[in-house]
Amino acid sequence: MTAAPLIAHDDLDLHVDEEIKSYLDPQSPQSFFLFAGAGSGKTRSLVAALDHLRSTAGKNLKLRGQKVAVITYTTAARDEIIRRTQFDPVIAVSTIHSFAWTLIEGFNHDIKEWLRVELGANILELQAKEAKGRAGTKASAERLADIASKQRRLARLDSIKKFVYSPDSDNRGRDSLNHAEVLKLAGDFVKAKPALRQILRDGYPYILVDESQDTNRHIVEALFSFQSAYKGEVVIGLFGDMMQRIYGDGQPGLGENLPTDWATPTKKLNFRCPRRVIDLINKVRESTDKQVQIPCSTAQEGHVRMFVFPSEGTDKATAERNVCAHMAKITDDREWLAEDAVKVLILEHRMAALRMGFDDLLAALYPVTQFRTALLDGSLSLVNFFSNLILPLWDAEHDKFAITRIIRAMSPLASANALKNAEDQFGQLAKAQAGVDALIALLNGKPTATFREVVQNVAETGLFSIPELLRVALAGADIESAGEDEEERTDRDKAIQEFLATPFRQVRAYAKYVNGTARFDTHQGVKGLEFPRVMVIMDDREARGFLFKYDKLFSGGVEDSQTTSTRRLFYVTCSRAERSLALVAYAESPERVSEQLVANGWFRLEEVVLGQPDFWGSET
Repeated sequence: MTAAPLIAHDDLDLHVDEEIKSYLDPQSPQSFFLFAGAGSGKTRSLVAALDHLRSTAGKNLKLRGQKVAVITYTTAARDEIIRRTQFDPVIAVSTIHSFAWTLIEGFNHDIKEWLRVELGANILELQAKEAKGRAGTKASAERLADIASKQRRLARLDSIKKFVYSPDSDNRGRDSLNHAEVLKLAGDFVKAKPALRQILRDGYPYILVDESQDTNRHIVEALFSFQSAYKGEVVIGLFGDMMQRIYGDGQPGLGENLPTDWATPTKKLNFRCPRRVIDLINKVRESTDKQVQIPCSTAQEGHVRMFVFPSEGTDKATAERNVCAHMAKITDDREWLAEDAVKVLILEHRMAALRMGFDDLLAALYPVTQFRTALLDGSLSLVNFFSNLILPLWDAEHDKFAITRIIRAMSPLASANALKNAEDQFGQLAKAQAGVDALIALLNGKPTATFREVVQNVAETGLFSIPELLRVALAGADIESAGEDEEERTDRDKAIQEFLATPFRQVRAYAKYVNGTARFDTHQGVKGLEFPRVMVIMDDREARGFLFKYDKLFSGGVEDSQTTSTRRLFYVTCSRAERSLALVAYAESPERVSEQLVANGWFRLEEVVLGQPDFWGSET
């Protein structure tokens, strides 16, 4: 196994930031693609470029009413860059969806005509598939429902005067655009409308794209078209690493066959990972490209272990606890035994829900498309009523001051108007206290209390205002939403009833998960983050996915799009570790997987542990 080379200094990549600054010279602007692998300080280089622009061009940009556009993949990344550039208004940082919407908002007639063509083409494509498919199947029923839905939307296009969109919601109204449409619209409009390109040029002479490997291909293609039209006038800067591309809508092959006028700076150092992890991720990407990272001079040696358990018959909770015990022993780091000191990466949300105990909550609401995004980012009001109001109140049971703050801020019984209009203010406050007492008595006295019982309790005392969806669900009525089909409404109402029947106590684990304070996170959700101790759980059967197959990758399967996607995801997860890394795979044939992993040079023989159901972490 080839070890990462030693170096005598940590300034190997300093020239890269200087090169990028030269590309931003308004007298000779040059677009570029920066290769920045895991732990290389990509965000640091991006912020350095922005600081350079602020100090050298900021004044002129303000005088001309121009800004530097920065496109990020997540709101967390957006907020971090805004903070690190000191909230300078000349730096316009936005997520890709927000940026796309700023380009097309207000082009209502053009959007309508684009949708007319797009929906018509989609309908024809679905009808062709239906003609070839078998009638009476589930797939046929879904196609017919999709055709009918698109036909209804096409029919009501002319009644829409203004289109609306929110990057942070599911956009279900009749006049709403969905996320995919906004990205495709923005891409098509930039490529097809010279006037829009001129507006973009006049407003944003510099456009820098973070995580460019996962940036939607329609936007990436539009930016290449834009740069080609205004060579010598604008700079497009792409920051990324194709090995860390884990979403399917990115631009394939980004960074390859770039226009000859583009620069391609490369960062080689990895400041995050220990040497052993860097050896591993270099080996993982060996068959994909020739990029090799180098550890910094202070990098620890680090520890890596690969545990392979049988898919059948393994008590996974016990096995994973024993893995932590094993890692604590070989690393001499007892923090592996502390639950919140280990970041556990799983493939999809259901795996976390099962392990943390909010699987009934997730199973009830996740299948509803209009709930999904908000459920996973913690903004679904239906659940927030419980996680952000009821749960904190219960937790403050013995803190009178905290309870008073919550009641005065949120209870209609203790609002300024209620107290002002009450004949007996003390009696009014007593009603609020009685509501608190009744709620806490329920939660303490009945561990199995459901969400329905909790909200019924609150409704009876009038302690808090009940969200509309919950209020209507309690009454057993239906609620209509603009643009929502009857079938969608039925599925939604059924899901709410299932949610109300689940135990309220599941909300604690759910809140911890969506707030990012749980030990669990998804493989996709931690890109760009780092943790001292990382455990990666790979279980194709439990994940039930079709995009990623670890068993196929580890068993030396044929290299195809599925294997390539899985390899990239494996690279991302391994490269999160700052000190030690435990990899846990559940496989149909653990012996075959073990032999293949040693044969392909990813692990040494002593680093692969064949776990059994009674495995207790003894060193192999």
